[in-house]
Amino acid sequence: MKKFFLLIAVISISIGAMSQKGKVTSALSYIDQGQLDKAKEAIDQALLDEKSATWPNTFFAKGKLAQAAWESDNPKYKEFYKDALTEAYNAYEKAIELDPKGAIKKKIITTMAYSSLSSDFYNQGSMLFEAKDFKNALNSFETQIQICEGDRYVGAIDTGMYYNAGLAASNSGSYDAALKYFQKCADMKYMGITPYYQMYEAYLGKGDTTKAESTLIELPKLFPDDKTVTLQLIDLYIKSGKNAEAQKYIKIAKEADPTNYTLYFASGIIFLNEENYDSAIPELQKSIDLNPEVFDTQYGIGAAYINKAADMFKSANEIMDVKKYSEAVDAANAVYAKALPYMEKANQLNPEDVYTMRSLQELYYRMKLTDKYNAIKTKLEAAGVK
Repeated sequence: MKKFFLLIAVISISIGAMSQKGKVTSALSYIDQGQLDKAKEAIDQALLDEKSATWPNTFFAKGKLAQAAWESDNPKYKEFYKDALTEAYNAYEKAIELDPKGAIKKKIITTMAYSSLSSDFYNQGSMLFEAKDFKNALNSFETQIQICEGDRYVGAIDTGMYYNAGLAASNSGSYDAALKYFQKCADMKYMGITPYYQMYEAYLGKGDTTKAESTLIELPKLFPDDKTVTLQLIDLYIKSGKNAEAQKYIKIAKEADPTNYTLYFASGIIFLNEENYDSAIPELQKSIDLNPEVFDTQYGIGAAYINKAADMFKSANEIMDVKKYSEAVDAANAVYAKALPYMEKANQLNPEDVYTMRSLQELYYRMKLTDKYNAIKTKLEAAGVK
């Protein structure tokens, strides 16, 4: 009798085990049929059972379900998991861990499950990046990289995934990660000089101008025909306040591209900020000769004339001789007059700029252009500017 009860117990356990295995098999079938709600119910039950909760196939099925839920257009299915793709990846990895014989790993390889999962992580990362959720976009791209670099992935490595991860990292302020991924791109010779510029920007983001500079300085050796390196160096030195270095590279750039008006503008603005108006004016004038439709250049040369005239008035006030004082004032007013056409052009290009209108108001007052003075004053008052 005792043996009879033991036999019944063994049969009961076997039937229970078979029942849970059946739920996993049914779940896989439901997934293939698109009935994800039924699949989830079956998998959830299997995960509650003490024995089937440690079966590799249970987690393989959960991985397939989570991935299918993410890929589905049904909003109900998308709510199954907070982060479905990560849930899928973790479930697949758990299935492999629970299967020392390697059957699940072989199934993942032969079905190219990680190839499709990699594509899903890429798509998710791209959507998050477009939504400006750069931190989570980075997580998606990094998981894609982890999958593709593993021995369960079948397919060609997409070099662009490192660049995508670098961009997401840079935009999220994770500059060390950005440097790692952009360096990977550089090592793989992906996108030519571009990854180096991204590393340069990442170093600037970290506040490491020394490494940013050294990154750029090495580029002419690597890319001798690329003219953009000089422009980047100019930008760096201007941002760093290293005006002499900036002017050095501006001169080099001018020799290579003498009709580039932005180079003369940059040189002129550097001189203007140094209060070296006599050097600033010819540079800005050359920029205008090449392109007269740039507001900043017109305003810049106008400001240079105004500031130079102001200094001349200051010096005139120290002259005691009446005749010489009068001559000095006339000379200063003549310089003020030179500023007028440029400020008027700047106002034409950007009619709402308050600083330009204020400069015109001062010039019209000094030159006794009453009608124009009253008109600009009215416009400033209408804009709420006193």
